[in-house]
Amino acid sequence: MAKAVTVFGGGCFWCLEAVFQRLKGVLSVTSGYAGGQPDRPTYEQVCSGTTGHAEVIRVEFDPEVLGFDKLLEVFFMLHDPTTLNRQGADAGTQYRSVVFCQNDGQVADASRVVKEVNSSGVYSAPVVTQLVLPPGPTFWPAEKYHWDYYNTHGFQPYCQMVIDPKLRKLLKLFPGEVAEKSI
Repeated sequence: MAKAVTVFGGGCFWCLEAVFQRLKGVLSVTSGYAGGQPDRPTYEQVCSGTTGHAEVIRVEFDPEVLGFDKLLEVFFMLHDPTTLNRQGADAGTQYRSVVFCQNDGQVADASRVVKEVNSSGVYSAPVVTQLVLPPGPTFWPAEKYHWDYYNTHGFQPYCQMVIDPKLRKLLKLFPGEVAEKSI
């Protein structure tokens, strides 16, 4: 089995994690932080907005089952890539839209998809997603209580009000990409 990795930031990592866990070909999703200082940041440090880190997910996937292009398509359709440093009520650089590209192929694909999204008219404003060139910053896993958050806390109001609509949108827009069971 082939394996590839990418790192996405698009608001709260709980939202992205829940969506990407449900895609065919995704092998693992880990919530964490990237793009700032200090090393090994804590959730509290990142939430302060002073470290420069983004809340991100590290996605390990099988490109023979699910290509990077499709991951990008899901990423750009399930968060608002046109709002700078904000997703809904979450505001600050830690919630920015960002792709930490892992190789030159991901850079080329991400650049092309951004152009396609901009020209599609799906959004009324241009994409502001930051594309970070390889090798990119170190990925720091979040504290374990953040991992698999939706699957273990789906009853929480945040999950029901913010994540559930994203999952419904995933099922509507990408029914053929959704696995029978989340990882």
